[in-house]
Amino acid sequence: MTRLLLFLTLVMAQPLVAQTALPPAPYADRQLDDPAQEKKAHELMLTIRCLTCQSQSIADSNASMAADLRSQIRERIAAGEDPEAIRAWLVERYGDWVSYAPTTAPILWPLWAAPALLLLGGGALAAARVRRRHSSKRKAG
Repeated sequence: MTRLLLFLTLVMAQPLVAQTALPPAPYADRQLDDPAQEKKAHELMLTIRCLTCQSQSIADSNASMAADLRSQIRERIAAGEDPEAIRAWLVERYGDWVSYAPTTAPILWPLWAAPALLLLGGGALAAARVRRRHSSKRKAG
């Protein structure tokens, strides 16, 4: 019974010693040799949201997913791909949410117009209230 218990303990403990970390992506933290390409890559990385952290760009994040995306961006820039094409690929793959640079698709127009409409409506309500108070003071005075 003791041997069986020891065996089961060792079998159940195996995942604890397993190596779960993958090796880092090749260009995760290594810059490109060409400074112009590295500048393009870094500017793009600042506008891509980390999928793990969600409040940081992939340029600032230490998450392994962000490191993979940094590496992919650098590899694609080194291959001569346009940063906007890379952004489009990331948006297609992960959705509009991944980009800090918002799109102006027709479906989003109400979102862009809502703040202006709310300000205009609030201004109109405030003006009407001021006019009403002013006219009631005239009648009373």
